[in-house]
Amino acid sequence: MLVLVTPGQGAQTPGFLTPWLELPGAADRVAAWSDAIGLDLAHYGTQADADAIRDTAVAQPLLVAAGLLSASALGAVTPGAVAGHSVGEITAAAFAGVLDDSAALTLVRKRGLAMADAAAITETGMSALLGGDPEVSVAHLEKLGLTPANVNGAGQIVAAGTLEKLAVLNDDKPEGVRKVVPLKVAGAFHTHHMAPAVDALAKAAADLAPVDPTLTYVSNKDGRAVATGAEVLERLVGQVANPVRWDLCMETFVGLGATALIEVCPGGTLTGLAKRAMKGVETLALKTPDDLDAARELIARHSA
Repeated sequence: MLVLVTPGQGAQTPGFLTPWLELPGAADRVAAWSDAIGLDLAHYGTQADADAIRDTAVAQPLLVAAGLLSASALGAVTPGAVAGHSVGEITAAAFAGVLDDSAALTLVRKRGLAMADAAAITETGMSALLGGDPEVSVAHLEKLGLTPANVNGAGQIVAAGTLEKLAVLNDDKPEGVRKVVPLKVAGAFHTHHMAPAVDALAKAAADLAPVDPTLTYVSNKDGRAVATGAEVLERLVGQVANPVRWDLCMETFVGLGATALIEVCPGGTLTGLAKRAMKGVETLALKTPDDLDAARELIARHSA
């Protein structure tokens, strides 16, 4: 059984969209999306530097566009389940038919702007903790006044909070943690610092008409499969201020009988986690169009 997953913010790198725009029809499609949301996706995905695409209001629409574009390049595929990490949940909702591409990009544009505004209130950020025991790390973070914003499994937890408290974490790591790595994000996402963005996103979501998923949609709130479009949309709104439990998503994939996992562009992060936590499951990251043939072969072997 094949699982199709979509990465979250921080996966973007300068120029990562360039080779995808060379595919037939891709540039026109991205141009239409850009006009619709008032953001030049082609520019940011091909010419902008790392600082420019670190901007939350830019990064989030860019990631959703890249996910939609790379997945469509695979051709007809019916995965056994779909899921997304953080903003990737919007891309996954489009894969599952809950939102069409236009609605997904409109929603993510408003999400990115709202979260950027919320992040501007206080200087905050996120850092990944590599290694250590999850229970020990979570307790230590809470003692420091930080939030375990992403519990990713495979020995990785992401801490979020003020830059001052993250600086303390650098010098006071939880027992067993090998390294603390600052992430390329501009705020403490999935924490109470994002509460203003929840209100803004709820207003944006009220204009949408979600459809029930046509595929198994696994929510990163708790790793549970969600059956209605209304609940998917409700969770998309709430998750900006709630922790991501990717560890529980991977447990669900295994429980569903996953034998393969493909991560759409810009793939790499989630396949890395899967390799460590989902032993025996074949993985592939769609980094460039050069990976499409291998992905199609994988799909042929593992499609539901």
